[in-house]
Amino acid sequence: MNGTSIRYGVTAALSALGSGAAAALGGWDGAIQTLIWCMAADYCTGLVVAGVFRRSDKSENGALDSRAGFQGLLRKGAELLLVLVAARLDTILGADAYARTAVILFFTANEALSILENLGLMGVPYPAFLKAALEVLRSRSDSEQEQN
Repeated sequence: MNGTSIRYGVTAALSALGSGAAAALGGWDGAIQTLIWCMAADYCTGLVVAGVFRRSDKSENGALDSRAGFQGLLRKGAELLLVLVAARLDTILGADAYARTAVILFFTANEALSILENLGLMGVPYPAFLKAALEVLRSRSDSEQEQN
């Protein structure tokens, strides 16, 4: 086996894994893409807050902490697990991605609010209406889930 065939095999395996994960999460649509982009942006801005600005509330001295970083990744994995559960609930209830969409909207709003908090810790100004809109989205998504 040469290096090229190994690369193709790894690429094929990763493609199959990604396709399976996307299908399990209810499809690779704009909603899940937005959530994943927000998760990545939140994690990266959190690293900058801790690593560069040393203002993280996740560690005693505000600096990078591998344990806090790992816990953050686990939380994001748990969020995706809840998206998977919601997608499966929609499947068995015959709903058109209602629960999945509500869960994704809730977590997207949470991630975006966390990004704004991180930007604030970096001293980056942002319009107040943006934070208010995200809080409304989060609370609306939360209240819709309670009603059903």
